[in-house]
Amino acid sequence: MNFYELAQPGVRGLTPYQPGKPIEELERELGLSNILKLASNENPLGPSPEGLAAAQAALAGVELYPDGSGFALKAALSAKLGVAAEQITLGNGSSEVLEFAARVFVAAEHEVVFSQHSFALYPIFTQIIGAKAVVTPAAQWGHDLDAMRRAITPRTRLIFIANPNNPTGTWVGGAALESFIRDLPPQVMVVVDEAYFEYASHAGMGAADYPNTLAWVNRYPNLIVARTFSKCYGLAGLRVGYAVSHPDVADLMNRLRPPFNVGSVALAAATAALGDEAHLQRTLSTNADGMRQLTAAFNERGLAYIPSVGNFICVDVDQPAGPLYDALLRKGVIVRPVANYGLPNHLRVTVGTAEQNAVFLRVLDEVLAA
Repeated sequence: MNFYELAQPGVRGLTPYQPGKPIEELERELGLSNILKLASNENPLGPSPEGLAAAQAALAGVELYPDGSGFALKAALSAKLGVAAEQITLGNGSSEVLEFAARVFVAAEHEVVFSQHSFALYPIFTQIIGAKAVVTPAAQWGHDLDAMRRAITPRTRLIFIANPNNPTGTWVGGAALESFIRDLPPQVMVVVDEAYFEYASHAGMGAADYPNTLAWVNRYPNLIVARTFSKCYGLAGLRVGYAVSHPDVADLMNRLRPPFNVGSVALAAATAALGDEAHLQRTLSTNADGMRQLTAAFNERGLAYIPSVGNFICVDVDQPAGPLYDALLRKGVIVRPVANYGLPNHLRVTVGTAEQNAVFLRVLDEVLAA
């Protein structure tokens, strides 16, 4: 039996998403210890202590199924964000709610529009469904909204906009983005993927025109906003994300949502972490300071980089980045090559603590000099 012949065409042709190399894998391969991982845009301070305590307390009840509605987390999000609980869809990470949006609104005869250099899961979700991916050229490494507008046809059903964008860290200003959404045909859904919202909206990042699109959801029924607890809240290993949308859109996405898709430990941790404002502010300040540290060091070394308002930055090493990535690995530093995003000379580096950034820069100097 050839199982590949039985599989759907969109699945047969997929290339699996490649995450950043895990620390354990590098330990096995090279026998290294004290490895520094700056590859997956994780929070270098770790999760909120309040979130950890809530997670530990929730372990006592793991023989029971979680609250399938996520009532407590939805209530906390509703209060913090000023949206109705009926507008919220919870996901196993924000990647799951992105997939919900695609599966609810896109069929094989439709088109999905997204930008060059944008998140690798957009083409994967599109291909699984069998729809046509329409990739628009980037402008200055980021979204060209005019090009995206020109790409819309009667078959267009969904547009993905990552703001800020991963892996480039570029962002779209509020006036331009709202104008784009306002002019969309009503049958075209737009997902604004805000996995790095908290970082970009922090004053220390200098993006004064960065918008809070949640304020627009009630004005534009075809708008879906996706966010996550994996980045600034430090809960990547527990997988909690959410979408905010028109109540009817949320209802449709929740119909697709598997039962118990977010576990009880994750629900408890996310609910508690959401209220730990002190830890959030420490995280955002550490990131802003670290971004200044890295960009100053790149300037001193004459290395170009893409200005970023996320918790990561793409640096141009002025040569094919693959061998440099391998050399960093052999010295115990994991960053992210992004040739698969059309950036063969760039490495994406997560912003760490001051000490972690210093280690990365020291090792970078060593491999560049070799």
